[in-house]
Amino acid sequence: MPEKVIGKVVGYFAKIGVAAIEMEGEMKVGDTVHFHGHTTDFTQTVESMQIENEPKEEVKAGDSVGMKVDDRVRPHDVVYKVTED
Repeated sequence: MPEKVIGKVVGYFAKIGVAAIEMEGEMKVGDTVHFHGHTTDFTQTVESMQIENEPKEEVKAGDSVGMKVDDRVRPHDVVYKVTED
């Protein structure tokens, strides 16, 4: 399936399993995203996101987002949105 770059990981909070992501595109709850980097490679469904502790259903380019992730991510990992096209 085609993928589109929508952001970059800028931090990871291991205790709570949350990635800090700088958005370059749009993402919403329910989207399938793919994290890829030097040692990172997994796909998951977006279940929850926050901006400054406020839950968000949808985020856009320029937003700094906290997102619960299924696995460890690292700074500079790229976030792709998996499209159905």
